[in-house]
Amino acid sequence: MNWTFDARHSMRDPETGIAGRAAMARSSRLRKSDWLDAGLAALAKDGPDALKAEPLARALDTTKGSFYWHFADVPAFHADLIAHWTGGANSALFDAAEEADTHTAALRGMAQQIAAPAPRDPFARAEPAMRAWAASHKGAAQAIASVDAERMQVIAALLDRIGVSNREIAQLILAAANGLPKKVTGDPMGTLVDLVLALR
Repeated sequence: MNWTFDARHSMRDPETGIAGRAAMARSSRLRKSDWLDAGLAALAKDGPDALKAEPLARALDTTKGSFYWHFADVPAFHADLIAHWTGGANSALFDAAEEADTHTAALRGMAQQIAAPAPRDPFARAEPAMRAWAASHKGAAQAIASVDAERMQVIAALLDRIGVSNREIAQLILAAANGLPKKVTGDPMGTLVDLVLALR
């Protein structure tokens, strides 16, 4: 588009105007990870329909050009966002399990954290929406399956070290933790773990 050179247009021209240059400067500073983090926040707040270039650009106060600098198109962004979530979904869980004093404490803490994740964890905040998205998106479904398989493996290993080798118990704990309402009172997962250990 050709712009006539006057003050009004120069402020609006996305290539040469002051406002445009400012937006481009912000865009140049944005990293791919900034877009992915914004995507996690949008997914958690508004679901997968919010994962589009324009609303994300508004949230980051930048232009869509920055989005398309990092991602070929919206489906490519979706794929990278899902991979980003998959890579971080279990980090806090597994770090906490490694830091626990005993295998029992690790198992209890992991089950509790899946059921009631830390509110500041962006991956945990996005998980309910990712699970809902998995019903209609193959990539999201594969991500959920991968994350759950990793959790199952760790829970089963902890149970085995405690003396419980029945893998169905691990499946029960994981299913209960995943399905429990996030704003539940009391400590139902701790109670479930105690019950399992009492039946050894």
